[in-house]
Amino acid sequence: MKKLSILLAVALVSLTSACTWVKVSDQGSNVAVANTANVRSCEKVRTVNVKVKDNFVGSMKRDPNKVATELTNMARNEATQFGGDTVVPVTQPTDGRQSFDVYKCN
Repeated sequence: MKKLSILLAVALVSLTSACTWVKVSDQGSNVAVANTANVRSCEKVRTVNVKVKDNFVGSMKRDPNKVATELTNMARNEATQFGGDTVVPVTQPTDGRQSFDVYKCN
């Protein structure tokens, strides 16, 4: 039984490690990701706090690059709800959470 549990866990990690669960929407694909220097002449609309799952089961962590990509994708998607066209990361990804400032530059 223990071997079966380990085998299932390995299979789950193998199957999902290549997946990005949060995709950029059609509207979100028009939102740029920039840094603070690039948005000096833009209007800040708001800050969004996004969250994704950063582990599979218990302490089995997901790939940090995939988590960061999903957080950015989610921020881009949310920016469109507020009329933003650019997002700037405010914090580093921590425990599947990150904050982004949303700007209107165009």
